[in-house]
Amino acid sequence: MAGDVMSLTRLLELPGDLGALRGLDLAKLLDVARSVETDPMHQFVIQRWAPIHVGGLDLSFTNASFFMLLAAGVILLFLTLALSKRALVPGRMQSVAELTYGFVSGMVRDNLGEEGMKFFPFVFTLFIFIFVANLLGLIPGFYTTTSQLVVTLAMSMVVITIVLVVGFAKHGLKFLKLFAPSGLPILMYPLLVPIEIISFLSRPFSLAIRLFANMLAGHILLKLFGGFVISLAGLGVAGIAAAILPLVTNTAVTALEFLVAFLQAYVFAILTCIYLNDALHPGH
Repeated sequence: MAGDVMSLTRLLELPGDLGALRGLDLAKLLDVARSVETDPMHQFVIQRWAPIHVGGLDLSFTNASFFMLLAAGVILLFLTLALSKRALVPGRMQSVAELTYGFVSGMVRDNLGEEGMKFFPFVFTLFIFIFVANLLGLIPGFYTTTSQLVVTLAMSMVVITIVLVVGFAKHGLKFLKLFAPSGLPILMYPLLVPIEIISFLSRPFSLAIRLFANMLAGHILLKLFGGFVISLAGLGVAGIAAAILPLVTNTAVTALEFLVAFLQAYVFAILTCIYLNDALHPGH
């Protein structure tokens, strides 16, 4: 009975007009609610918590907005607590903060050199925000903001905009050498230059889609195997026995998702460093 109540609660959270459900008896309502409970795509639905419309723009505060703010709040709280009592012999929180700082600073220094350390705050912010947002999405009932293409695309567009601004500000039109490397036979340039331009323009999309697709696919798998467990467990003793395999698989996928949460943040950050290096040294 508790499960039915939870399913109905989830059903009432669906956006849009529920008038189409009027007239259905309780059994049919429960069937619809259970389908929502096991629907792997329902977890990605954007829900308007505070509708805000300015002119023709929809600026509503949504569940995605809240969990982005929550990720920023968690990061701010963690760093504040970790660094509020700095000690020569660091505690656990200070050690984690210092290790994170050292890890990202080493990444930036290795790819950009000392000249590129001015971009450390930007790369550090990207890395820790994506990592924390990914981790929050693994908590049951929480929303995974990085599973939304518009979020990852917005971050990647910021990256490519900074690359263009820095490149042209530092090198002027010589930045265009990025698309025409020196030392090649002249006959190769008509073929190579368009390829380099297309490759450059595809960078923000590949950066965004890589993060979005990995988080989306991982959470769909978790929901599918979780749905198998729930469905099989409702079939009695035989169903419970059969549910052991998807339960073990779901546990393994969950462990893998923790690794993916870190790896995707790392890949996004290191590719950002590589793209920034192109802005600083376009001829290399």
